[in-house]
Amino acid sequence: MSVQIPPPLRPSDTIAIVPTARAITVEELRDGIALAERWGLKVKLGAGIGRKHFQQAGTAEERAADLQAAFNDPTVRAIWCARGGYGTVHLLDHLDLSALRRDPKLIVGFSDITVLHNALHNIGIASLHAQMPFNIGAKTEESRESLRKALFGEEWRVTSNEWRAASAEGHSLAARHSPLATPREGTCEGILIGGNLSLLYALRGTPYDIDPRGKILFIEDLDELLYHVDRMVQNLRLAGWFKELAGLIVGGMSDMRDKNPDDPFGKTAERIIADALGDTTYPVCFGFPAGHIDDNRALVFGKKAKLSVTASGATLSFGSNVA
Repeated sequence: MSVQIPPPLRPSDTIAIVPTARAITVEELRDGIALAERWGLKVKLGAGIGRKHFQQAGTAEERAADLQAAFNDPTVRAIWCARGGYGTVHLLDHLDLSALRRDPKLIVGFSDITVLHNALHNIGIASLHAQMPFNIGAKTEESRESLRKALFGEEWRVTSNEWRAASAEGHSLAARHSPLATPREGTCEGILIGGNLSLLYALRGTPYDIDPRGKILFIEDLDELLYHVDRMVQNLRLAGWFKELAGLIVGGMSDMRDKNPDDPFGKTAERIIADALGDTTYPVCFGFPAGHIDDNRALVFGKKAKLSVTASGATLSFGSNVA
C-alpha cells in the first residue's frame, strides 16, 4: 500500500489544536500555543477547548465534529491533538477520514491518539507520534526540537545512548531482581508503526487493527499493572505480531507496578516483552526516548525509517523524502 506523506508546514501556516479526549483549558495550552507561534505558525483553537462533559471535552459527537471541522478546513495544515487521557476511540464511528485523502495534513499526538494513528495507517496516510501541547513546557528541548523538525519536514534522527531498561526504577523490589531486557543488535529498514500498547491491544480484532508484518513496531505505555502488561503482550504474541517484524522499539514503559508489592509478578515490563519475542532475530531496543517521559521525541508513523541498534544505544533515522 502506498503511503501519503502530508506536506511539511511552512511559516505562517495554520495548526489547529483540537481536544479529542480529556477536557482542557486555554490556560493549560499556553506553552504549546506560544511554542507554535515562535515557530511562525498561526494557531487555531478547536471549539472543544474549555468545554467539559464529565471527563471529556464534550460528547463523542461534539469532539468528532470539532476534529472533522479541522479535517475539512483548507486553511488548517496540521492538527495538534490537545492532550490524551481517554476517549478518542469514541470518535472513530463519527469521522470521515476521506477528507484527509483529498487534503492530507499531519495529525499529531501520542498515547490515546494511537487510535487515530491506526486508522490513518490503514488508509495510507502518515501521522506524527509526538508530544501534545499540554505539558510541553515540561518536556526536554530535544523533544520540542524533534517535533519542529518533523512538522517542517527536516531530516532528523532519534538517538538513545542510555538504556533506560538497565535501571528498573519504579518497578517492584522483586521485579528489580529479575533478569533485565538487553538490546538485540542489528540494522533494519521498514515502515514505522505502533503507539500505546494498551490502545494497540484494545483495537485488536477491529477494523482499526494494524498489520505489523515487515514493519518496525514501536510500543510504549504508562501506569499499568505488570500482569496487565503481560496479558496484552501475550495477546500480541499469540496473534503473531512479533514473528515477522523488521524491528522492535520499546519506548518508555513508565510507572509500571505490582497490584500487591508483597506478591510481585516478578518481571519488568521490558523483560515481559523480551521473553515474548521467542527465537526471532531482528533488531530490538529498549528505553527509547519516546512515550510518557520527559524526553518524548517525535516519530513519523507510516514513513520508512532506518533502525540501528548497537550495544551502546540505538538510532532511528528519517529521510526528508522517504515514502
